[in-house]
Amino acid sequence: MFRLVLFFCFFIKLATAQSLLEQSDKYTLADTLRGSLRPERTCFDVTFYELNIKLDTARQSLTGSNKIVFTAVNDFTRLQIDLYANMDIDSIISGGKPLKYNREFNAVFVTMNGAIEKGNKGEITVYYHGKPTIAKRPPWDGGFTWTEDNNGVFWLGVSCEGMGASLWWPNKDYLGDEPDSMRIICTIPNGLKCISNGNEEKEVANPDKTTTFYWKVSYPINNYNVTLNVGEYEHLSDVYVAADGDSLALDYYVMPYNLTKAKEQFKQVKPMLKCYEKYLGKYPFWNDGYALVETPYLGMEHQGAIAYGNKYKTGYAGHDFSRIGLTFDYIIIHESAHEWWGNSVSCYDLADMWIHESLATYTESMYVDCMYGPDTALMYINAKKATVGNKKTIVGKYGVNEEGDGDMYNKGMLFFNTLRHIVNDDPKWWSIIKGMCDTTFKFKNIGYSDVVNYFNQKTGMNLSPVFDQYLRHAAIPVLQYSLKKEKGHTYTFTYRWHADAKFFSMPFFISTGGGAEDLQLYGVANWKKVTITLKKPGDLKIRDDLEYFDLNKTEQKEDGNTSL
Repeated sequence: MFRLVLFFCFFIKLATAQSLLEQSDKYTLADTLRGSLRPERTCFDVTFYELNIKLDTARQSLTGSNKIVFTAVNDFTRLQIDLYANMDIDSIISGGKPLKYNREFNAVFVTMNGAIEKGNKGEITVYYHGKPTIAKRPPWDGGFTWTEDNNGVFWLGVSCEGMGASLWWPNKDYLGDEPDSMRIICTIPNGLKCISNGNEEKEVANPDKTTTFYWKVSYPINNYNVTLNVGEYEHLSDVYVAADGDSLALDYYVMPYNLTKAKEQFKQVKPMLKCYEKYLGKYPFWNDGYALVETPYLGMEHQGAIAYGNKYKTGYAGHDFSRIGLTFDYIIIHESAHEWWGNSVSCYDLADMWIHESLATYTESMYVDCMYGPDTALMYINAKKATVGNKKTIVGKYGVNEEGDGDMYNKGMLFFNTLRHIVNDDPKWWSIIKGMCDTTFKFKNIGYSDVVNYFNQKTGMNLSPVFDQYLRHAAIPVLQYSLKKEKGHTYTFTYRWHADAKFFSMPFFISTGGGAEDLQLYGVANWKKVTITLKKPGDLKIRDDLEYFDLNKTEQKEDGNTSL
């Protein structure tokens, strides 16, 4: 999630990157089958899943079924679902009759018993069993984490972002198609509890010394957000009251020996929800409630059942993740932000995972602003510059299930802070941010163009080249400038942008000292000049703390031109 220096570097890389798949320029048919849209996927829209599994805790295996309810988008006779090849399909049934199917890698192509016409509803049930992938480094290299708690009692956590939900249950493993609702049914040995997403409907005691837990999700949900948490959980409950007086159920599921710690640590939740409500609108999954579930791995944004494994420490696993001395619990603050960004507003393709991570990380700064003030929030944002590599693009490769570079976290936060100062109108800016997740894209799947078009429309600016530079190019823009003394306290400030994106232009701010207000200048690719007044050259400050760019001071030639 050694030696102190080496450990800290490794820790920062994990914390800011969380890269779930190794990036590569070599793609296989398996990558395409998983990541792309073809007629077998576009022909149907999933409306409901009912996942029903029984865990064999001794053998680290499961048996189960998933009922997939859908509406036909086009006429079809064949559809694709996904399930890792190490998981065995026993049968696929529709209308009480078996269906034929064949595998290609982790994709399963199912032939229906007759044509399904556009607009009609249908369902298939997949029966299967197997030993799901064991997580090597959860949550980044995910799967099932089979372990024991401090009392030696069985403990299970499931995390599968990036690797995909199909590593443990059959589904349409494409981010752009979320079920409208879902039921998760899990049977486990007596004495244990299963905590999943949404609200618990009931528990049923079985004759074979097992208990079956029923959970219902009443909102759309990303497949990778579906999870199981099995252990000797104790339940704490509380209530958050929104600004409009509405009450939100808060549920905390923790190890019994951590009850006291949890009661204290989770006091951070209500102030956080109040801050997020201010900036983003009410918690989006209100009827399903908000929950933190203690896990044997660090954390994950599982919808309505947020995985919490920060061990009741400050920062990130006890380290000052803020880099400026703030002591809030990073996992609570960051993973909860994903309920808005990633769980409510979701991307179509893993290549646009930056929508989830950049905005969730930017939301951390909103929390800091709300709790500690705007100056501290700006410090928090700028403290992350040292962690940004600017070696690869934030936007990944489309159609092959590959996300962009881990810079999407902190560089993404710096980028959105840059946009805020480009807009230079805070009431407008915060209305844009809230409108994005509270109305326009709430419970929707979107992509790069949707975000760019939204910001262009709402700001009345052409921000497309700015998005292009920061998200689809590795390098950040460079402000080239020179300062030439003219007479007395008069100077000529010459400047231009050097960038990769076509038609790149962007305003920036300079300070001339003496208590004067910052001056906003608009830079383009060609040299521009402005006359400024300075008591001394050192009074000039280019406000690269407000926006994220590099500086390159140039030399002034006698002919008035500049050179690098």
